[in-house]
Amino acid sequence: MTDLDALLVSQDGVVSRAQAIAVGLQPHDVRRLVRRRDLAPLLPGVYVSHTGEPTWLQRAWGAVLACASPYGMGGADLGAALAGASAMRAADGPGRPGGDAGPIEVVVPRSRRVVAPSGVTVVRSRLAPDHVQWHLGPPRLRYEEAALDVAVRATGEIAAIDAIARAVQGRHTTAVRMQTALASRARAPRRVFLESVLADVAHGTCSVLEHAFLTRVERTHGLPSAIRQVRAGTASGLVYRDAVYGERIVELDGRLFHDTAEQRDRDFERDLDAAVEGHSTVRLTWGQVVGRPCRTAAKLALLFARDGWPAAMPCGPGCDLARAA
Repeated sequence: MTDLDALLVSQDGVVSRAQAIAVGLQPHDVRRLVRRRDLAPLLPGVYVSHTGEPTWLQRAWGAVLACASPYGMGGADLGAALAGASAMRAADGPGRPGGDAGPIEVVVPRSRRVVAPSGVTVVRSRLAPDHVQWHLGPPRLRYEEAALDVAVRATGEIAAIDAIARAVQGRHTTAVRMQTALASRARAPRRVFLESVLADVAHGTCSVLEHAFLTRVERTHGLPSAIRQVRAGTASGLVYRDAVYGERIVELDGRLFHDTAEQRDRDFERDLDAAVEGHSTVRLTWGQVVGRPCRTAAKLALLFARDGWPAAMPCGPGCDLARAA
């Protein structure tokens, strides 16, 4: 295997012209490989080892190499890494809806000026040495840094919460590490909001819907505080229960636009396992939590009162709990 072959293998079939020359090829050798279609242009100065449609990972490698320092062979000397949603996509792998759409985002040191090629967004930043995982392919920002960048730039609170919850729920990082990363930033838009979300996530809210339930239903109406993400072994295997109030369980069904018989079957199996163990399960949807939080709180308050929990309180004069009093 030649040095060029080794580079192509390690970089998912993508190589820059500068790298090819650095391992011993001459410019005419590169031109010959292109003429023979052993290499095909991907971005200016970057090639892929086939003529078909590049994969997302090859596009990502191409973006990093196109923005790399001249003659950077790999690791930190590339001087460019995936950032933001692209760094998160590289860590998540394929499968997230819409995850492959849009430009590839790359971060470079603030001291460098890079013209972004087509399909690439370049961000300049003061990169601390430990902010980038240079050993990964392609190099990328650490997940907590990338997720925070997505959260601070999000157009709305739901999108910001989603970036944080996705980071923790996917086990890529922890709320504590994200809190540390946020604290190290001298300036961060919506800092107070993000600090409050991270504090909630640290206490167990692992999705946008779970956070909405905590802030719009439970906390706002003085309902008892649940124990969140409770690990339980059942007849069907290990499960994590969203919110547990004594013997009563609240599960948050966060599927917005799609569902399958298999998914619903798993949910009902979890509920049946809980019933066998003596637990009563309430399963709530987006409409109940976000669309009708007061009505949902009033109904939960009746259930909790039967279990001996203290009375809930209305969030305002128009709240369903106020009308029920």
